[in-house]
Amino acid sequence: MGNSPREEMAGDAVTLGLLAAWALHDIEELAVMPGWWRRNLPVLRERYPTVPEAVWRRAAPTEPREFAAAVGAMAVIVASASVAGRLTGGRSAFYQSVLNAFGLHGLVHLAQAGLVRGYTPGSATSPLLVVPFTLWARHRLRRAGVLRATRPRDLAVGIGLAGAAVAASHTVARRVVRAA
Repeated sequence: MGNSPREEMAGDAVTLGLLAAWALHDIEELAVMPGWWRRNLPVLRERYPTVPEAVWRRAAPTEPREFAAAVGAMAVIVASASVAGRLTGGRSAFYQSVLNAFGLHGLVHLAQAGLVRGYTPGSATSPLLVVPFTLWARHRLRRAGVLRATRPRDLAVGIGLAGAAVAASHTVARRVVRAA
């Protein structure tokens, strides 16, 4: 007789799967981001004239090497969360926060595509991989009895931490590229 689902810990597919899903999603972003911005930034500026210039400068990735380095820095964060999830059977608050942020990140991509009225980098894998994986992983964590309750405050903290992770990865990338 096997353990009931509540007695089972979340497995590798749920925990290390986060890193795999993230990597596939970020391959899309790495492949198309620089060229997409070059082609679409003038159109977006014209379509949304009230957006301040400072926002456009911050939103547009700098050079491809710096963007790739930022993705690499983020890989360290996602890999750390996945390993923390694996070592704790999915119980890690860090892992679950990163999983939730990954799913929210996918929803942001879909909102961006809606605002642009077309494709944006990351919007192809978001509905096919990011959002479904997140929902599936959360379901498996719930069945295993290890999913932490997500309250609005937790989401706000998670969004703040995700923003900090993005800022940190770009800061590290900028320093690494300039030092090279």
